[in-house]
Amino acid sequence: MKIHCRKLNDIDYLNMRALLLRDGANDWNYITEESISTQFTLIGEGRASVALAEVEEGEIIGFAVIIHSDAFPVKLVKYTDSSDIAYIKEVVVSKSHSGKGLGSKLLQECVLIARNQNVSNVFIERHEENAASAGMMRKAGFEIIDTFYDPKKRSAGSRNTSVLAKCT
Repeated sequence: MKIHCRKLNDIDYLNMRALLLRDGANDWNYITEESISTQFTLIGEGRASVALAEVEEGEIIGFAVIIHSDAFPVKLVKYTDSSDIAYIKEVVVSKSHSGKGLGSKLLQECVLIARNQNVSNVFIERHEENAASAGMMRKAGFEIIDTFYDPKKRSAGSRNTSVLAKCT
């Protein structure tokens, strides 16, 4: 298995979309068609990168999308006074490969991508009560910097979003 960043082709986008909808959608995650389309557009424009987990090239079993500074979500700017920032939007691992540490490795690859672009801080969000994501993010070195009520994005549990950050 290989965790890396490479240029994507049309089949990769189809496989990533299918994986995200099949294994990423649950009560804790907020995934919409609009969000997927926006992320793929940013990747195509070079304003986001993808860390891939592949068994063989083209057999994607997990991925993470990291959005670069110029497309950083405005709502998160309040957490930093720096412009050299990045945001990890999605992390998904195939259910058949979950529990093997791939999510944390994908996050670490995203941090490496950010470091290579001279980014100082990487941000990510999760549902406050999502224990699997909490463990994955903690293992990759992310720390909670805020938690807030987020009813538009969260429909289950506490309906809170936790914002986490890591310095590169």
